[in-house]
Amino acid sequence: MQNRRFLFAATLVSLAVLLVGVNVMASRLVSSARIDLTADRLYTLSAGTRQVLRDIPDTVTLRLFLSERLVREVPAYGSYATRVRDLLREYVAAANGRLVLQVFDPLPYSDVEDRATALGLQGVPVDQTGELVYFGLAGANTTDDEEVITFFQPERERFLEIDLTRMVHALSRPKRRVVGVLSSLPIEGDALMGRGQPQSWAIVDQLRQTFDLRTLGPDITAVPEGIDALMLVHPAGLSDRALYAIDQYALSGGRLLVLADPHSEAAAMRGQAMMMRGMPASPTASSLGRLGEAWGVDLVGERVVGDRRLARRVQAGSGPRAQAADYIAWLAVPAEYMTRDDPVTGQLQTLALASAGILEAKPNATTRFEPLVQSSPVSMQVPVDRVRASQPDIVGLLRQFQSGGQSLTVAARVTGPIRTAFPDGPPPAEAAAGASDTATPLAPHRTEGTLAAILIADTDLLEDRFWVQMQNFFGQQVAQPISNNADLIANALDSLTGSQALLGLRARGIQERPFTVVRDIQQAAETRFREKEQGLQDRLRETERRLAELRGGQGQQSAALTPEQARQIEQFRADLVQTRGELRQVQRDLREDIEGLRAVVQALNIAAMPVLVAVFAIGVGVVRRSRRRA
Repeated sequence: MQNRRFLFAATLVSLAVLLVGVNVMASRLVSSARIDLTADRLYTLSAGTRQVLRDIPDTVTLRLFLSERLVREVPAYGSYATRVRDLLREYVAAANGRLVLQVFDPLPYSDVEDRATALGLQGVPVDQTGELVYFGLAGANTTDDEEVITFFQPERERFLEIDLTRMVHALSRPKRRVVGVLSSLPIEGDALMGRGQPQSWAIVDQLRQTFDLRTLGPDITAVPEGIDALMLVHPAGLSDRALYAIDQYALSGGRLLVLADPHSEAAAMRGQAMMMRGMPASPTASSLGRLGEAWGVDLVGERVVGDRRLARRVQAGSGPRAQAADYIAWLAVPAEYMTRDDPVTGQLQTLALASAGILEAKPNATTRFEPLVQSSPVSMQVPVDRVRASQPDIVGLLRQFQSGGQSLTVAARVTGPIRTAFPDGPPPAEAAAGASDTATPLAPHRTEGTLAAILIADTDLLEDRFWVQMQNFFGQQVAQPISNNADLIANALDSLTGSQALLGLRARGIQERPFTVVRDIQQAAETRFREKEQGLQDRLRETERRLAELRGGQGQQSAALTPEQARQIEQFRADLVQTRGELRQVQRDLREDIEGLRAVVQALNIAAMPVLVAVFAIGVGVVRRSRRRA
C-alpha cells in the first residue's frame, strides 16, 4: 500500500516537472510561433510590413508611453491599448533583433511624464483633477532621427498598421524619396482664400510624412537631378519650355503622376477671389496637350463625367426652395469601379470626385492604357458649361440625364514606348515665360524612351472638403479621412517611385466584435416597442394640449373654475399620470428585453464550446463502453 502511494506521489511530481520543462523549452524554442484567429487577421503582419522589418539596416527603438490609469478607467482605450502592445510585440518578433520596444507608464509629475512631453506626446485629461494621461509612441534610430505618434486615437484603429509601419520605415530609411511638385493650384497654402498664415492642403501634409516634396516653378527648363517622381497638378498655362522639360524627363526614365482637369472647382473658387481683388482669374481647365498626343492618351475636352448611379446627394438651391438631390457631376466611387489587381487601387474602398474628366486611349497609341478608376455604365458626358456656374442647375442636370451605357475612365496607368512631343528639337528661347530663361540650359534632347505614368482626370479630389474632416482634438487639428483620395495619391507615388514595401499597407478591421445577433433582435424589439411608445407619446401630447386649453392658457386659479372644469382637469391629470406610467413601463420593458437577449446570447457564446466538448466526451465514453460490452 505504501509503495503504491509512493509511486503515485512520484508520478505526480514527475508530471509536474515534465510540464514545467515542456513549457520552458516551448518558450525558448517556439516563442515566435503564433496563431491569429481574429476575423480580420488583426495581428497578422502584411507582406509589406514584414519586408520593412526585414530591411531595417540598424537598430530602431520604439518607446510606448501608456498610462495604466487610462487603461483601467476608459474601457475603449483599454482594449485598443492591448491591441497596440500586442501588435508592437509582433513587430519586434519579426524584426530579427533590429527593433527594440520599451513601454513606460508616465505617472503624473514624474520624470517619465517630462520625457513624454519633451518628445512631443500629447497628454489628455480624464477627469476634473487635471491629471494627464498618455497613449503615444516615440521612435528613434541610431542617428537621432525621431518620429512621433502623439496620441493613439480609436478612430484611427483601422490605420494602426499603416501608422506603425510608416514610422519604422521612416526611421530605417531616413533618406526619403523625392517627389517634385509642379502645381498651378495653391496646394501649399493660399493667402487669397483665408486669413492669417496660409495653410497647406491636408494631402500635402500627409504626403510629407512619407516623401520629400520639392516645389518646382512653372518656368522650369529641366527637371532637377534627384527627383524620383514628378507630380503635376492642374498643369494649366505651362510654357513650351516647361512642357519640353517634362517630356525629356519622361523619356529619360522619369516617373510621372499627372492630375489634369477640364473644370477644376478649386481653381474656379480661387478665380472668383482673385477677380474680387482686381486680379486676373487663373485657368479652370487643364489638359495633357502635346504630351498627351505623344503618350497616346486623350483628356476629352470640355466634358466631365455625369453618373446617375454614383452621384452624391447634395443640397440643391437655397432658401425655402432648397431640396436634396443627386448631383451627377459629384461622384462617390465604390471599390467595384476600381481595378482590384493593381496595387494603386486594389485595396481602396471609396473615392470622392468632383467634375472629373474623361481619359481615352488614342487609336494608334504605342503605350498600354490600363484603367484604374471608372464610372458606372449608367453615365454620360456632361458639357463643362453645365457645371461651370457658381450655382449649377443640379435638378436640371438630373432631369436631363441620358445614360450612354458605358463606363468612362477617370484614372489610368499608362506605360510603354513613346516618342518625344518635340520632334523638331527644343523650343526656341522666345517661348519662355521671361527673358531670364534664355540663359538657362534646356534638358538634353531625347527622341525615344519608355513612359511610366499614372494619369488622373480630376484635381478636386485633392481638396480637403472632398476627402477629409478636420476635428479639434484637445487643441490640435486632426485630419479624419472620409474617403481614400489621399491613399490613391500616396499609392500612386509609392508605385511610381519603386517602393513596393508600403503598397500592402491597407486599413484593417477594428478589434471590437459586436454581437450582431443581439443587434438584429434589438432592432426588431425596438420596432415593436417604438410603435406603442409613439402612440403613448401622441396620447400624452393630446392630453397636455387639452389640459392647457381647459385652463385657458392664462394660469387661472382653481377658484375661478366651475365644478365641471375642475372635474375634467382632475380626469386629465389622472390620464396624464397613467400615460406617463405606461410610457415608462414600455421603455423599461424595452430595456429589460434587450438586456435579457444580450445576456442569453453572451451565455450561449461563452458556454457553447464547453458544452460541446462535454457532449463530445460523453459521446466518446458511451461509444467506448458499448464496444467493451460488445
